[in-house]
Amino acid sequence: MSQKRKVTLYFNSAMLAETQKEALRQDRSISWIIQACWRLARDVVKQMPSAVTSSSQTETPVQPVQPALPVQPPTARPVAVVRSQA
Repeated sequence: MSQKRKVTLYFNSAMLAETQKEALRQDRSISWIIQACWRLARDVVKQMPSAVTSSSQTETPVQPVQPALPVQPPTARPVAVVRSQA
């Protein structure tokens, strides 16, 4: 079993409210919802190009994947603390 670590994640208010609503609907924790989302989206995220470019990169460039939902910039303050349960 993996060790639990406390982490702070920054969500805008709308995303947090939607995540909380879904957690309530499924009778799950917000942490469980975020972890499930990561497991589902992991392969798509890995296809996105790196923000760091290097002349020694040998990977073939990949076309950026368009997000399914509009992405809003994060708020300047933390609105949730999620404990990882991995």
